[in-house]
Amino acid sequence: MSGVAVVTGANRGIGLETSRQLLDRGMRVVMTGRDERATERALRSLGDTRGEAIAARMDVTDPASISAAYRTIVDRFGRVDVLVNNAAVLLFEDADVLSIPQDGFRQTFETNLFGVIEVCRVFVPPMATRGYGRIVNVSSGAGQLASMSTYAPAYSISKAAVNAFTRILAATYAGRGVLANAADPGWVRTDMGGPSAPRSVQEGADTIVWLATLPDNGPTGGFFKDRRPVEW
Repeated sequence: MSGVAVVTGANRGIGLETSRQLLDRGMRVVMTGRDERATERALRSLGDTRGEAIAARMDVTDPASISAAYRTIVDRFGRVDVLVNNAAVLLFEDADVLSIPQDGFRQTFETNLFGVIEVCRVFVPPMATRGYGRIVNVSSGAGQLASMSTYAPAYSISKAAVNAFTRILAATYAGRGVLANAADPGWVRTDMGGPSAPRSVQEGADTIVWLATLPDNGPTGGFFKDRRPVEW
């Protein structure tokens, strides 16, 4: 499959593995992160990509950084076909909802929700103009209202909001060639998930990559785990 994919938070974990799998699918991949050196190291870990993968600095909390990254990507590859919003933070994981300071919620939402919105603001309209785009917002089972508990309140609430944004985004661009979906990778062995998590990064990235490469008649506005829709 040809095309250009952008992955945020690509310097490790699910973002890195998603980049690897998209590259294996024949896509050109732009690995982005706010730490440029870490993202460059991640790129080198993929081996010789023959220029089909590059690293670019993008801080999703900084609109100027997002715009600069977009210009760099378009200058290099001409367009963006796929956007995987993977960058996220997990703060105050074990805190009670009312004990989390205001700044803890603000920092969480700046990356996990507002970052997703701002990246989409720059990258999605050109997709609609061309009539093709795939947006995958990496969510979490923690943001699933049907099973939500007291775990990581700021993170869980932010991911529930990402799910809502995904549905609205999908409806906004319905019929214009742009498919937007949310993915739950499950509890994955990453720096965030920890070494005892039951799923590998390969398993976690699988549904993300599937959604990123959907055919034109694929679903939009859904929340998926293991390539199956799940209740919001």
